[in-house]
Amino acid sequence: MARGDTENAFKAAALADGIALTSNYRFPWINQKGHFGLPDHAHSAAGPLHGILLALGGDAAAYAASSAKALFGDLLHEPTGTIIEVDEHQHFTSHRLTALNHYPSGAPVGFDLTEYRELCRLTSGWADKFHATKVAKGFPGLAGRARQRAYYDSLRDLSAPAMGRPPVIRVQAIDDDGTQAYSAARVRIREALRL
Repeated sequence: MARGDTENAFKAAALADGIALTSNYRFPWINQKGHFGLPDHAHSAAGPLHGILLALGGDAAAYAASSAKALFGDLLHEPTGTIIEVDEHQHFTSHRLTALNHYPSGAPVGFDLTEYRELCRLTSGWADKFHATKVAKGFPGLAGRARQRAYYDSLRDLSAPAMGRPPVIRVQAIDDDGTQAYSAARVRIREALRL
């Protein structure tokens, strides 16, 4: 399966259901500086994100010195400003579980934290092998890319509400089937978008 196929299938299923989504969205505050790139009024997310960065073995100085180049995300419902992320198997690692376990109590998220933690527990044995040796700026050593992905997922989850956006809707697509992922999350998505 080519990169983006799962998201494209999800987007097509949503469109067939009357929901138009924009691919590859970018916001200036979701950038390579991580939580160091957040504006002052989003300070409520910066503390928890700093803790997550450190728990994942990230280098805070490297992130603080990074460029503010905006990161691409999966999908955006423009009328409501709602971010929708479609998470394939590589998002359900032990590193993502570490990040999720550092979310503040009551953090506004558009997915079931308990379900995501359980999926990480169930799949991390093989998900951790995906890009296990790939390095990433700010995350030295093995599994750098997997740890960076867990941090960037958390950056979206915690910064969107701090920036006045609706909670990020996350949809699991462990089997890479975007059409099925949309079908399974359809009711939850329509309720969140008030459709």
